[in-house]
Amino acid sequence: MQRVRVRYAKRGRLRFTSHRDFARAFERAVVRARIPMAYSSGFNPHPRISYAGASPTGAASEAEYLELALAREVDPVEIVEALGEALPSGLDVLEAAVSPGGSLADRLTASRWRVTLADVPPDSAKSAVARFLGTETVQVERMTKKGVRRFDCRAAVVSLTARASTDGTAECAILELVLRHETPSVRPDDILAGLCEVAGLEPGAAPLQERLAQGPLDEQTGTLGDPLSLDRDAV
Repeated sequence: MQRVRVRYAKRGRLRFTSHRDFARAFERAVVRARIPMAYSSGFNPHPRISYAGASPTGAASEAEYLELALAREVDPVEIVEALGEALPSGLDVLEAAVSPGGSLADRLTASRWRVTLADVPPDSAKSAVARFLGTETVQVERMTKKGVRRFDCRAAVVSLTARASTDGTAECAILELVLRHETPSVRPDDILAGLCEVAGLEPGAAPLQERLAQGPLDEQTGTLGDPLSLDRDAV
């Protein structure tokens, strides 16, 4: 049996696909692509797919990861090509690498995000970020399956900056942030709630949240490594 790790993207309108819906779509795709999957045992066997660090519904991402268990060895390039034809545009497989073993999830210790605030002036965002970073703890609330949970979102922030958009559209604020993966998991919308709590910043309608990278965090530099680099080196 071979294990292959896959990086994929959620783009455009398909960022609104829930993790459960994506999992169903991906299972159908591996069947259409004729990938020789290993299957679970039991009355209703399923292809053995492990998901790691899935982004929240509504967030776009260039760095989602999963691991496939295969019944025989396959060239990872063939897997990328086959899944590219079987998945809808917007759910895009970007690369794959053979796993040498160990836990993929253990390598995903932080994420780098970009949040576009179309209704927020850049100066207002910069002022709010400065107040947020100058606050030791920032308590926010989130509705969970067990009810409302209150937690500190400040501790998970490795870095947070605000700047003006440079894409030629109407001027708006862009937040760039790196978040540690902690328990509870702190998401960009929690940081937006924190900015509102400490500085009264209103994010406006439907901020665009994009995960740009996910991987091992270098605590000294605040940068993220490539979680598949060790897999490529092991080949």
